[in-house]
Amino acid sequence: MKKGKIVAMLLAGGQGTRLKELTKNLAKPAVPFGGKYRIIDFALSNAANSGIEDIGVLTQYKPFILNSHIGIGSAWDYDRNVGGLRILQPFMSEKGGRWYKGTANAIYENMNFIDELDPEYVLILSGDHIYKMNYIDLLEAHQQKDADVTLAVLTVPWEDTVRFGIINVDEDNKIVEFEEKPKKAKSNLASMGIYMFNWPTLREYLVKDNEDKNSDNDFGKNVLPLMLRDNKKMYTWEFKGYWKDVGTVKSYWEANMDLLNPDNTLNLYDRDWRIYTRTRNLPPQYIHKSSKVVNSMINEGCYIEGTVEKSVLFGDVIVEKGAVVKNSVVLSNSVIKRDAKVYNAVVMEGVIVESGKEIGMENGNKIYMVTNDKVVAE
Repeated sequence: MKKGKIVAMLLAGGQGTRLKELTKNLAKPAVPFGGKYRIIDFALSNAANSGIEDIGVLTQYKPFILNSHIGIGSAWDYDRNVGGLRILQPFMSEKGGRWYKGTANAIYENMNFIDELDPEYVLILSGDHIYKMNYIDLLEAHQQKDADVTLAVLTVPWEDTVRFGIINVDEDNKIVEFEEKPKKAKSNLASMGIYMFNWPTLREYLVKDNEDKNSDNDFGKNVLPLMLRDNKKMYTWEFKGYWKDVGTVKSYWEANMDLLNPDNTLNLYDRDWRIYTRTRNLPPQYIHKSSKVVNSMINEGCYIEGTVEKSVLFGDVIVEKGAVVKNSVVLSNSVIKRDAKVYNAVVMEGVIVESGKEIGMENGNKIYMVTNDKVVAE
C-alpha cells in the first residue's frame, strides 16, 4: 500500500450542552474521562498510533482548558520540527471575525493550512467520542475502492437509528443514500463522523458549499449529499470495535462503567495501542488498611479509607473512613467525608460530600449529577 500524505483535522469545538455541568466551563472534548484522561485524548492517541504526522485541532467553545491540555502536543509526540500539531481557532479576516458556522465551514476556513501541507488525503475526525481505531485501516479501504471519500460506519441497534445519520449502501458498500436521524431507517449503519477524503475533491466541494448561501455548511447535511448527487465515488468502511458518543450524563456514566467490565474491548492496558494524555504530578494513591476497594479504577493522589466499589476515581480524591462510593464517577479534588454514601453518581470536580449525607440509591435506576450546590437526578 502506498500510504500517501495524510493531514488529520480534528473538530473539537463542541459545546455538549446535554452533558450539563460537565461542559459548563469547558468544551466537550476536554471533559475528563476514565480516571485520568480527557475525551479528546482518544482521537489524538489514535492519530499518533496510526502514524499520522500532521494534525490540526479546531477549537471554538470555551477553549482555554482544552488548549492548555493539548499544549504543543508533546503528550502525543506531536511537538516535532517536521509535521506536528497545530491548534486552529476562529480568526479575523478581511471579512471580520466569526465562529465556525458548521463542520464543513470549519475546514473551509482553514484551507490555507491544509494547502500549505499539500496532502493527498484529509482525515476528518471528531473530538467527542471514546474509541480506539487504526486510521490506516480506513485509508487502505479508501484506496482499494479508489474512492473520493470513505466514511467510517458502525452497526447500531435499530431502536437507536433515530439518533444517527444513517447510510444506505449497495452490495459493494457504495453509498446510495443518506438519512439524517430517520424515524424509520432502511439500514442500521450509522456514520461515525470520521471521513477519509481525497484532498483535491474535498477542496472543490468545500468551495461549492461555501458558495451556497442556503447551506448549513455541515458535512452530513450538505457536503456529502452534494457529492452523492454528483455521483462521486463514496464508500463505507465498517468499524467493529468499541465506540461511544458520550452525549448525555447517563452515557458518560455508562462509558466510565464500561471500563470496569473485564470483557470490554476498549482495553486501556494495551501496551501496543496506548491512550496518551497530559498527566499531573501527583503522589501515589494510598489505600488504608481499613478500606475496601473492589473492581474500581483509583488514580494517583487518592487517599482511600472507606469503601469504593465499581467506581472510577480521578486524581486527588479522598474517601474518608466509613464513607461508601458505589457505581460512581468521582472527578478530581473531591472529598467524600466520613460515613457519607454515594451511589450511581457523577461527582463533579472539587465537590465536598458532607459527613453522613446519602446521594442516590444503591439499586436505583437513576444517575445523579452532584455539585457543591445541588444534586440532580438524570
